[in-house]
Amino acid sequence: MYALRPKGLLLDPTFRKGFACLAPLGLSYDSWLFHPQIGELADLARAFPDTRIVLDHCGGPIGVGGYANRREEIFEAWKASIRDIAGCPNVVVKLGGLAMCLLGYDFHQRPRPPSSEQAAAAWRPYIETCIEAFGPSRAMFESNFPPDKGQCSYQVIFNAFKRIAAQYSEAEKTALFSQTAADVYRLKLG
Repeated sequence: MYALRPKGLLLDPTFRKGFACLAPLGLSYDSWLFHPQIGELADLARAFPDTRIVLDHCGGPIGVGGYANRREEIFEAWKASIRDIAGCPNVVVKLGGLAMCLLGYDFHQRPRPPSSEQAAAAWRPYIETCIEAFGPSRAMFESNFPPDKGQCSYQVIFNAFKRIAAQYSEAEKTALFSQTAADVYRLKLG
């Protein structure tokens, strides 16, 4: 179903030789990996502090396969990894990708797709942990469509994000929904 990238890829000298070319060119690196690999990415971030790294999909917490039915245990290990990598100022996190079956929720097997309330309740611990660790200026909501459509619609995802973000100030919401992405990817808004 989901395959981990080869163990140690981010530590490989050949990979790092190529990675070293990013910062001088003003490029960033988006990394989609699974939570057991966050430590390798943190090592990479520490070795290349001038390279902007984007951790995709909340760090890929796994809840399927050998990780199924261990949500609390996996959450604690994932949370520790998120806090560790958040200590690298060159890393930002994308908040999303949680509607993939990877997280281990059974939304795709239910007779009706989840509501935005149900999705927000399921994803809130992950998203809030990331925002707490990175802060709104280093976190951004993301669209992972169409892969996420296997469990719910784009509207449900966006409304779930709005529900989760309701507690934050207007400035923090602006960062989470647009400004962080604009800054990281050097986009001109408006």
